[in-house]
Amino acid sequence: MWRFPSNYQRVVMSTARRLSSHTPVAPLTSCNPLSSSNIVGGNTTDVSGPCRRYVSLSVNRSNNHHAACAPTATTTLKNTNRYKSTAIIPPEEEPAMGESLDESGYLGMILNAKVYDAAIETELQHAKSMSLLLNNTVYLKREDTQPVFSFKIRGAYNKMASLSEEALACGVVACSAGNHAQGVALSARMLGCRAVICMPLATPSIKVNAVRAHGGDTVEVRLFGNNYDEAAAEAKRLMKEENLSMIHPFDDPEVIAGQGTIALEILKKCVSHPVDAIFVCCGGGGMLAGIAAYVKQVRPSVKVYGVEASDAAGMTASLAAGKVVTLPSVGLFADGAAVRTIGSETFRVCEKYVDGMVTVDTDQLCNAIKLAYNDARVILEPAGALAVAGLKKFTEENNITGRTFVAITSGANMDFNRLRVVSERADDSERTVQITIPETPGSFRLMYSKIWPRNVTEFSYRYECGQEANVFLSFQPLPNVEGDYEQVIQSLESENFPCNDLSHNELAKTHIRHLAGGRSGATHERLFRFHFPESPGALQRFLDSLNMKWNISLFHYRNYGDDFGRCLVGIQQNHGVKCEGMNQFLKDLGYEYVEETNNSAYTKFLRNK
Repeated sequence: MWRFPSNYQRVVMSTARRLSSHTPVAPLTSCNPLSSSNIVGGNTTDVSGPCRRYVSLSVNRSNNHHAACAPTATTTLKNTNRYKSTAIIPPEEEPAMGESLDESGYLGMILNAKVYDAAIETELQHAKSMSLLLNNTVYLKREDTQPVFSFKIRGAYNKMASLSEEALACGVVACSAGNHAQGVALSARMLGCRAVICMPLATPSIKVNAVRAHGGDTVEVRLFGNNYDEAAAEAKRLMKEENLSMIHPFDDPEVIAGQGTIALEILKKCVSHPVDAIFVCCGGGGMLAGIAAYVKQVRPSVKVYGVEASDAAGMTASLAAGKVVTLPSVGLFADGAAVRTIGSETFRVCEKYVDGMVTVDTDQLCNAIKLAYNDARVILEPAGALAVAGLKKFTEENNITGRTFVAITSGANMDFNRLRVVSERADDSERTVQITIPETPGSFRLMYSKIWPRNVTEFSYRYECGQEANVFLSFQPLPNVEGDYEQVIQSLESENFPCNDLSHNELAKTHIRHLAGGRSGATHERLFRFHFPESPGALQRFLDSLNMKWNISLFHYRNYGDDFGRCLVGIQQNHGVKCEGMNQFLKDLGYEYVEETNNSAYTKFLRNK
């Protein structure tokens, strides 16, 4: 593998001097990770644009030199001659927003970016726990520690600092409901210029207040429109009518260059321990374009991968199509990177330099937030954890070990209300299954015995009829036991308990788990809430204690990480039997309980009329 020379500073300064004298930079070279000796099989599709060919392929993993380049089913890779000799554009001829910029020009702009009046050089933190988990050396580039808790301050300030005194005197305008708005607000206060920030009417007050807090008296927040597009249209109107300078969140050379300083810091820190690949969050593509443009000019052996949410994969779709495409809709869980149309300039740069794209789903994002918390003790916002999720997916799907990777933790402006869903779906070891059992005495405990001693995290059952019952159950297979989940399923099915895996069923995980069971006409049913100290084996001991002559007609348990376990249990009191017998049993049981038989929520939602 080609390694960057130890005299890093001398090489960069030499490059900067050539840029300042407008001397063309000689093309850089690198190994080709997609050479024919490494391609096992694949299909190619011609596309238009500077990139002549995209490749869908598998890579021979026996060649460790190219292991870090191995693509997945969700990765778009290309094979192109990236490093063409091109003339340098003098600084006075740098293009305005929307015009193409030579990538050698980007190198000069990044080296001379004016970001450090507002931004800090963030830590490249060794993620010890993640490194052990993935059997690779993993570093986190902590952009979540910036003054506005995201990388956006770099591009916003660099763009605004590059404006003329006349333009700053007129003021700036931006449209954003998130991190870019805060970056513009802080930059406006530091530069002493007026800033108008358009935000949709439905923007949460916490974000509006954060923008006002960063900007102070220099910032005017205008709430306009029912969505981002309407707010953006208002920002464009103000730009024209009030002669304000638009600060675009990603599709601007100065913004791209500002974000590219992240790569400068990474490579400067990685001279003694070379990095194999950098994983970058991608929304509109500004940070991805800036990092790729710098890395491929300075250390082209380092791979650069963009990571998008699977329901907002605009760059992935555009690279596959060979042109900028507009998505019909985007998911909003990773709202900081939910962009329907990427930038034309960011697309041009990414098409030329980015090695591939990885897409991740909501569960993978939630798990990445948990992994980052374990190492950095920070709660990343979903978009801020995209790179971590992509790195984990890429290395696991391609069985890559022993390499060095960097993930950009790009933001930590987490909406507190999101924590519930993150906690619910962060555990990637949890498996969810539907089990059918006969309505016969003992089948309930027999089913659970086939899962014990594994940790059961969710258990829902409701009496339906006298023949069979369906149980909604989640548990954690034993760690470091290969095929443990499959063994549990085989054991259950050997007892004639048919199983249906719901681990990746979005309907089941989002809704059915909260609705499983529903109403029942179980006769003579009484309902109880039980509390017991949560500890290993606590649920098993509770179930064993329910060895009684009465039938269980409802059972619901969910482990929320509390110190007490909570179970809702319905018990059918046999017809004609007095209540005193069951009351004595409950007293002897030794568990704290509350009877809810007359609770209106129970009678309205869990009982047939």
